[in-house]
Amino acid sequence: MLRILCLALCSLLTCTRTDPGALLRLGMDIMNQVQSAMDESHILEKMAAEAGKKQPGMKPIKGITNLKVKDVQLPIITLNFVPGVGIFQCVSTGMTITGKSFMGGNMEITVALNITATNQLLRDEETGLPVFKSEGCEVILVNVKTNLPSNMLPKVVNKFLDSTLHKVLPGLMCPAIDAVLVYVNKKWTNLSDPMPVGQMGTIKYVLTSTPATTASYIQLDFSPVVQQQKGKTIKLADAGEALVFPKGHAEGSSQLLLPDALLSAELALLQKSFHVNVQDTMIGELPPQTTETLAGFIPEVSVAYPKSKPLTTQIKIKKPPKVTMKTGKSLLHFHGTLEMFAAWQRGKAPMSLFLLEVHFNLKVQYSVRENQLQMATSLDRLLSLSRKSSSIGNFNEKELTGFITDYLEEAYIPVVNDVLQVGLPLPDFLAMNYNLAELDVVENALMLDLKLG
Repeated sequence: MLRILCLALCSLLTCTRTDPGALLRLGMDIMNQVQSAMDESHILEKMAAEAGKKQPGMKPIKGITNLKVKDVQLPIITLNFVPGVGIFQCVSTGMTITGKSFMGGNMEITVALNITATNQLLRDEETGLPVFKSEGCEVILVNVKTNLPSNMLPKVVNKFLDSTLHKVLPGLMCPAIDAVLVYVNKKWTNLSDPMPVGQMGTIKYVLTSTPATTASYIQLDFSPVVQQQKGKTIKLADAGEALVFPKGHAEGSSQLLLPDALLSAELALLQKSFHVNVQDTMIGELPPQTTETLAGFIPEVSVAYPKSKPLTTQIKIKKPPKVTMKTGKSLLHFHGTLEMFAAWQRGKAPMSLFLLEVHFNLKVQYSVRENQLQMATSLDRLLSLSRKSSSIGNFNEKELTGFITDYLEEAYIPVVNDVLQVGLPLPDFLAMNYNLAELDVVENALMLDLKLG
């Protein structure tokens, strides 16, 4: 029995793998958007306008009538990460409360105050989206001034002010914190929506667990789902080791880490788009694509075709493209076939000369345009050529290395780069502008150092 239990446990552990996913680290630079959210939403001004209206179930405040709030100061927001919890928020602002006092005259109370609350970043169980939730809101008076007569007993005035303000301010200010978070939460709503990769499929970023908060950042772990147009999911290759951020970033900065396995899965959607059938005789700087030119590398061609014929080249990618990354360098691997045909007679199908298996690498440069990850490639090297079939007899395919290398550079790489212009979607959150990001190829991943400008 014990042996069976051990075997079951070992099996369970063996099945557990490191999800390549994608990691998002939000530093204080991005989280300070709460400040802009409060400014954009004008929530304090709206709360002030509502303060004088009768609210259902709200009891009148003894000693003051015709309550109004005016002259709300622009808030200063201070945020601090609370490890394991979320963000501690302090909003410093000021305002003037007016009304008719218990003495019958107009009363003005000018206050400076701090509103404090802890904002937890959670994972909504229904939507799977990140969501901020506020708790423990308190209003702390910093300074109070009033136009009540100075000859009134200080204790009476203080008791009145204390009673009035503690009734008015929490009900006025704490909902403002909640309203700002609702405004911010709306900027997460598109995060898990499927985004098109050209016309061949989609990717969506699924939050795997509750975001983790440290003293310097909040980290979100994603399990991206890459789906073909017909609904079949492309499984991400096993990364083999955990995806981690490299060290050495500025305190409070934000980064997005995309593993090479994810980019490979997205490019797998485009695999058929990398198939080409080139019939042009003149291509770039290449010599004419004819049997006469080819005979300079393979003499057997001139025997089969003493009269020069135009060439047609067909390249098919047989395995899903694979992206690999080492610090400072990224390669795109293609495994496929290259078949050359000679035009025969008008109205007849071209004749296959030979079929080669090819493996070549492309160097990749990354950029961002219109919030899409862009890839531009150039030939790194032709790694292998092997002959699968030939209608012109045996020949040494290695003699074609230079010819095929030039052909790939001039004829095929432009096709690849044209296909890649579709761009790869990036996580849509908090209205992030990726166009300002600095990109860096690290071990097994592409890192985007996010900037707000």
